[in-house]
Amino acid sequence: MTEAGASTPRERYRAQVRTEIKERAWGQIATAGASALSLNAIAKQMGMTGPALYRYFANREELITALVTDAYRSLADTFRAAAGSGADLTTLAHALRGWALADPHRYLLVYGTPVPGYRAPDGVTQIASEIMTTLLDACVTLPSDRPATPFDAHLEGHRQWAAGHPAPSAALHRALIFWTRLHGILSLELAGHFTGMGFDPAQLFAAELDTLT
Repeated sequence: MTEAGASTPRERYRAQVRTEIKERAWGQIATAGASALSLNAIAKQMGMTGPALYRYFANREELITALVTDAYRSLADTFRAAAGSGADLTTLAHALRGWALADPHRYLLVYGTPVPGYRAPDGVTQIASEIMTTLLDACVTLPSDRPATPFDAHLEGHRQWAAGHPAPSAALHRALIFWTRLHGILSLELAGHFTGMGFDPAQLFAAELDTLT
């Protein structure tokens, strides 16, 4: 999909080239992983010189940022669409799994092994916080009938990751458990660690979701 915001012919052409560069980058990631991403190799595939490609992405880090931003935005939009339909935790969980399975390399870029030497800028983390906000919104609607835990008390003083969300500590705890357990299953599944074990990962995901909800 061509990048949004292009209006003049020059801007539309630039957006089209940037989109093609990103598509080539995803192809590289699928073949050799994000660590092997090479702008010069992409330029060669597109019949461009390296300096010509750098007019569209100044360096490898800027290209990775564009890919990571697109990935987080896609999941944030998926969660927002689900929430707009009155999504509960179960619906959000299945939306997460569907999004992950639709493009495993996109999932693994943002939730798999970090790219060595790469640090996402603040704009990317802001999009990631939108995803967590949607999850916290769903968590606060659930009753909490369990006694408070030491980790609940710890979270009261460590809420930075919640980006100012007013959720009580029990809801914060529930969101973290939901996020870490389901991502654990998805990461193992997409990395192929369940291959040959003889069970259906979808059933494992559903069983873990039952314990969380």
